Amino acid sequence: MKSAVLVFPGSNCDRDLAVAIEQVTGRAPAMVWHREAELPDGTDFIAIPGGFSYGDYLRSGAMAARSPIMRAVSEAAGRGVPVLGICNGFQVLTEAGLLPGALMRNAGLHFVCRPVGLKVENSQSIFTSAYRAGEEISIPVAHHDGNYQADAETLDRLESEGRVAFRYTGEVNGSARSIAGIINAQGNVLGMMPHPERALETAHGNTDGRRLFEGLLEAVA
Repeated sequence: MKSAVLVFPGSNCDRDLAVAIEQVTGRAPAMVWHREAELPDGTDFIAIPGGFSYGDYLRSGAMAARSPIMRAVSEAAGRGVPVLGICNGFQVLTEAGLLPGALMRNAGLHFVCRPVGLKVENSQSIFTSAYRAGEEISIPVAHHDGNYQADAETLDRLESEGRVAFRYTGEVNGSARSIAGIINAQGNVLGMMPHPERALETAHGNTDGRRLFEGLLEAVA
C-alpha cells in the first residue's frame, strides 16, 4: 500500500501516524507538506493527522482545509482513494466539505485526553471491516474541539445510511448522538476524533486501533 500522510504547520501527530502505518503495512508513507499541489504518483491511501494545524486559528481545520494539497486530496477522494482524518484531520475534512457537519468546542469547554469507550456501529466499511458490528473497543482521545454537530436532517441521513462508524459509549464531549466518527456517502472517507494510532501495540495499553489499519490494508491490497 502506497500511502501519504499530510503535514500542516502545527501538526503534532503526523509522525505517530506514519509509524503506525509503517508498522502495519511494512512501508513508510510519504510525508506530504501542505503547500504541495500534488500527491505522490500511485498514492492509494491518504491520512490526515491530528494536531493543531495553523494553531487552530479562525476555526480548527479551517485554514488547513484551504491548503493547496487539499485540492489534490478532494480529487483523489472523488476517484475513490481512501482518506482517513483523525482528530484535527476530522476537523479538516468537515471544513473541506468532504464530510458533513462541524466539530465544535467540547461541551465542558475543557481539553479531553484519555482512553474512551467506542461502539463499532458499521463494520462493513473499508476502515472498520476488521471489527464486529456492536463491538466495544477503547481508543484514546485528545481534543478540545471534538463536539460533533449537524442539523437533524443530516444526522438522520447519517444514521439511516449506516454512515456512523463509531459512537462513544459514554459522555465525552457533547457530540450529537454520541457520534465519534463518520463516513462519507461513497464509503472511502472516514473522519474520527479518537486516535487509533495511539492504540497500536501493547505498550500503548491496548491494540484496539491496530485493526483499523489492518482492515484497511487488506481492503486496499
